[in-house]
Amino acid sequence: MNLLEECRSAKRIGIGGHIRPDGDCVGACLALGRYLKKELPGAFVKVFLEKPADVFQEIAGFEEIDSDFGAQEPFDVFFALDCGADRLGEAEDYFANAGKKINIDHHVSNSGSGDINVIKPKIGSTCEVLYDLFEADKLDREIAMALYIGIIHDTGVFQYSNTTPDTLKKASALIAYGFDFPRLIQETFYQKTYVQAQVMGRALMESIRFLDGRCIVSALDKKTMEFYNVEPKDLDGIVSQLRNIKGISCAIFMYQTGTLEYKVSLRTDEKVDAAKVAAYFGGGGHVRAAGCTMRGTFHDCVNNLSLHIEKQLNGENS
Repeated sequence: MNLLEECRSAKRIGIGGHIRPDGDCVGACLALGRYLKKELPGAFVKVFLEKPADVFQEIAGFEEIDSDFGAQEPFDVFFALDCGADRLGEAEDYFANAGKKINIDHHVSNSGSGDINVIKPKIGSTCEVLYDLFEADKLDREIAMALYIGIIHDTGVFQYSNTTPDTLKKASALIAYGFDFPRLIQETFYQKTYVQAQVMGRALMESIRFLDGRCIVSALDKKTMEFYNVEPKDLDGIVSQLRNIKGISCAIFMYQTGTLEYKVSLRTDEKVDAAKVAAYFGGGGHVRAAGCTMRGTFHDCVNNLSLHIEKQLNGENS
């Protein structure tokens, strides 16, 4: 796909990403937004996202993100990035009513929601997919920084199995634009506020191992989240920390989103396909990192997840 040719005659271009946007989603949306604004100066280009975490505020265009989702004239082109249409949240109507719908993603669970679909499950991040679609001579420091942030977040700073030699080559080319990449890694990926550290400590302390110690789960209810005055975006990193515990093949972190409703995140090793487990409950994601929403008590959710995880741990088909 030639991005610029697909948008050449468009007067209004919209860009949206998934609910609870992470680093790859924010980086991809803002990188594409800046790229199109530079190359198509006559077009109106707007990024729509639920309010991202403040750690991403250094990315160019952050302050111009529309998180109100007010009434809009139909867009000539609308991009769904890092997700299918069903996870666009309030931006889904913009996508549905657009003259041309373009879906760019890397999640294996996405079968494509657009008139044009660029879905690359073997690539580690949507920002890496965009890197391949952008014309190299049209990149600048701000676009490069946005893409780099997305890549480091979805590859766990190049430690996840979705990191390839091509990923590292692209990252090398991006840091040549001269931004302070060590500081970006520290401040957007590793750094936590004191309250975030407290909540992580609580989650780790109250975690439970099961399935012969091969799995671990922790959960936060609404009452606990209100006590610490934290939002879902403050819980990033907890499930990865659980997965770092020696002997764990599958880590589960859950937080309550409503009465008998939990948002579930999974991180696994090569013994468990997280995407397959999540897909059974209407979710999706990557082979080693996936998520879903489940209804029931904490114990109901864990018991239902266990049925599918145990089959994989025992070498059975899920």
